[in-house]
Amino acid sequence: MEQLLNEIRIHYIDSSVNELLAGADNGHNAPYSMRFNQGEEYFVELGSAVVVPHLPIHHDVRNPVPNAPYISSVRDIVKQLIEALPEAFNGLTYFFDPAEILKPCFYRMFKVDEDVYLYLLRLDLLPRPLDSDILEAGTNDRTPAYATKKLYLESELIPLEAVMWESGRVRAFRIRQLISQTWIGETGKGYLVRGIWMDTDLSKFFTKLFLLPGKRIYPYYPLFCKYKTVCATIPLLSPEGRRSMVPLLHYAVKRLSPEIEKIQNVLRDADFSESLPEFSQLRASIPETWKTHLNSFSVNAYLNAREQKEYALDYADIKTR
Repeated sequence: MEQLLNEIRIHYIDSSVNELLAGADNGHNAPYSMRFNQGEEYFVELGSAVVVPHLPIHHDVRNPVPNAPYISSVRDIVKQLIEALPEAFNGLTYFFDPAEILKPCFYRMFKVDEDVYLYLLRLDLLPRPLDSDILEAGTNDRTPAYATKKLYLESELIPLEAVMWESGRVRAFRIRQLISQTWIGETGKGYLVRGIWMDTDLSKFFTKLFLLPGKRIYPYYPLFCKYKTVCATIPLLSPEGRRSMVPLLHYAVKRLSPEIEKIQNVLRDADFSESLPEFSQLRASIPETWKTHLNSFSVNAYLNAREQKEYALDYADIKTR
């Protein structure tokens, strides 16, 4: 997936991988747990391990076509995951991202009225030694082969401005960008200089608008800032899980679009707080029915086997354990 300005471009779709995905129509996901690590990265913990073979570390981003060994490895991984999580891949299409070869991409589109939304699932196959059993060592050019029960991923819903087609195939998605700029300054000097961005504060603002007062689900941000727009996180890996968030994001985009400039101006000068007058006023204007949509989610912190903090994300309406 190459992202230029506000576009996600698709250069290569592999038919052999998509043939596997076409067979993921039946069956239910094996039990899995939804988690965040201490770095707020989302992952699902499977009941049994998947084996990730060696993958290349380097790829020329100007080359949109992966080599045969890489596709063979991706097929192997997808085949295992379809067996464990068939619903997660039901109805999805695979494409290769030359800029992120360790993150296989899968997509599907949804339409509400005249608006189109892109569901994008990106698997993160970067080896994490503390979460994996190394089966074969890697080299400077390829990752180690490893087994893991923890599957890191990005499962997102993105509003689109347009879908570009060529010869009957999707070639690019143009993102509907609502936010002009999230950079607000920098701190430090010399080599220690770093940028200051308001993405996190915007994510808190968007999410808190649609939670009942007192509800806490950190570090899960169902509505968050990315690609200079309002996106939704989809933690439930099933067709129903994807569809359940589409109406909420559709409403949020429509409701927040005329307010974005005001929200940006507020957060340039102040950290997010529920006591901000602009937040309180906007929250009061949102019907209560939209604030119960996320009420089934809850988050609990715990220490894992290495005594590191993790977070369990639970959903009251399904059994994920």
